[in-house]
Amino acid sequence: MSEPLKIGLVGYGFMGRAHTNAYKRVGDFFPDLATRPVLQAACGRDESHVKAFAEQWNYASHETDWRRLVERDDIDAIDICVPNNLHKEIAVAAAAAGKMILCEKPLAMSVLEGEEMCQAVETAGVANMVWYNFRRIPAVSLAKALIDEGRLGQIFHFRANFLQDWTISGAVPQGGAGTWRLDSAAAGSGVTGDLLAHCIDTALWLNGGISDVNAMTKTFVTERLHAETQQVQPVEIDDACAFMCHFDNQSLGLFESTRYARGHKALFTFEINGEQGSLRWDLHDLNRLEYFQYSDDSLVRGWRSIHVTEGEMPYMNHWWVPGLSIGYEHSFVHQVADFLLGLEKGEPSQPDFRSALRTQSVCDAVLKSAAAGAWVAVP
Repeated sequence: MSEPLKIGLVGYGFMGRAHTNAYKRVGDFFPDLATRPVLQAACGRDESHVKAFAEQWNYASHETDWRRLVERDDIDAIDICVPNNLHKEIAVAAAAAGKMILCEKPLAMSVLEGEEMCQAVETAGVANMVWYNFRRIPAVSLAKALIDEGRLGQIFHFRANFLQDWTISGAVPQGGAGTWRLDSAAAGSGVTGDLLAHCIDTALWLNGGISDVNAMTKTFVTERLHAETQQVQPVEIDDACAFMCHFDNQSLGLFESTRYARGHKALFTFEINGEQGSLRWDLHDLNRLEYFQYSDDSLVRGWRSIHVTEGEMPYMNHWWVPGLSIGYEHSFVHQVADFLLGLEKGEPSQPDFRSALRTQSVCDAVLKSAAAGAWVAVP
């Protein structure tokens, strides 16, 4: 009989739904786990909205103050799904209360805040994890396995982009529940912390550390109406960012992200080029991994498209039969399963806070480089 892990969810927006769905499904498809999530309480500032969310998703109760949630004895883990400026305060309080913590990305508003969060969970000795879910897409996990096996040989290049187009109109406001990502006071940064953070985490996981960066950013719409104050205010987040970097393994990196790429809703791609082969992946076709192997006979040498649905491939033995695809939401199920398995084994599930602080360090260096117009070392 599995042991319950009582979840207290802070925030009930897009990520709150994604995480809750994962908690509800993980036991069905990973039945051998020793721990099962229990939806104990959802928390949000708006009483009517959080009550409706809790009822829809079958949480046992709801709160309107995260401090009360953290203090409750019937909560084992706090899941932080709120704007970035609230991550640190909630995480530090939850750690002090002895709660496990699952935190949305990016870890914090800055490296300084992230370090405080790391120290809090390490002092308290509580399990912790950051929701960089793209690692858990089977095709991306397979790329990791192939790289670790040495199939690409020496790595020369890593390039990634994450393109959207939803903020092109100047009529889109900043701030508020739906557009807080455009408000620097809530988000800290724009595409760097929101989109590039995913690219950077994936790159660090697949290709190792980044030593220095040279970046540029651009804010195309410089003033927007604030949804809460109803005042036109300066926009202080980056609408677009591109940067070059050196990896610790001497390979070169090239990254781009923007919310001004008309026609792209969520184009996240990466490509890795090595001496013996290359890999590339596209979120829009997330069940496929493209692979080029130089050692193939020259008559048949070329890019192959691997449909990542076989039972031997990462996570896929928990789902359907070969040939049938899974989706974006399954990456969150996998992350919950790995977190619970880590509790069972007494091993941290990655990325934990300390690992996610590496991504935060790169993000901070990118913004510093763009402001200075110079290469900046990553601490």
